[in-house]
Amino acid sequence: MKLVKLLANLGYGSRKEVQRLIRSGAVTDAGGNVLGENDLPPHAQIRFRGEELDPPFPLIIMLNKPDGYTCSSEDPGSTIYDLLPERYAHRNPGLNPIGRLDKDTTGFLLMTDDGKLLHQIIHPKSNCLKVYQATLDRPLAGHEGELFASGTLVLNSESRPLLPAALEVLGEKEARITLHEGRYHQVRRMFAAAGNHVLSLKRISIGGLQMPADLGEGEWRPLTREELARVFP
Repeated sequence: MKLVKLLANLGYGSRKEVQRLIRSGAVTDAGGNVLGENDLPPHAQIRFRGEELDPPFPLIIMLNKPDGYTCSSEDPGSTIYDLLPERYAHRNPGLNPIGRLDKDTTGFLLMTDDGKLLHQIIHPKSNCLKVYQATLDRPLAGHEGELFASGTLVLNSESRPLLPAALEVLGEKEARITLHEGRYHQVRRMFAAAGNHVLSLKRISIGGLQMPADLGEGEWRPLTREELARVFP
């Protein structure tokens, strides 16, 4: 059952479905030899219908999230899991976003099946800053930078002040915002508190890692060890 458990945990099917696949000869080693249910060669040597297996646990991927996709497999409509192979939604442990992006927020998203790593990245004490680029409905008034950096801004319906955030003016209606935390609709609510409205919002970096310029909208790939190290400052 060793091979059955591995393939089921990677999302290739239920245990019964995987057993049938193995018995049909769909799983081989790199040399083309058919594997049995109790075989378990090194991960890199296993082939499913001639293709290498998906990466084992722990897996972390980067995704360039398009507009209109939600970050939960339970939400109606299009989700980020639609951009991945279908089996990725059935991995065990599950593959989850590291800090969700709103449906109408685009850009850099990390996902992992490592719960400890997920919490390490999102916890404010990790100092993994999140940087967003916002396009606004109206020109900046000039007071936003001081307001966001004050550490005293309390959002509507909340009682705890936001941690200080940095604002970089990019244009009359364009700004870059660096956050130390990630509250619900935070950037949009910050600008609403300043009397403005966010038309579009894109996350461009997490910690010390920027989204690669060659990662197109809707595209994804596994993170390298070197890239993961850059997430933590």
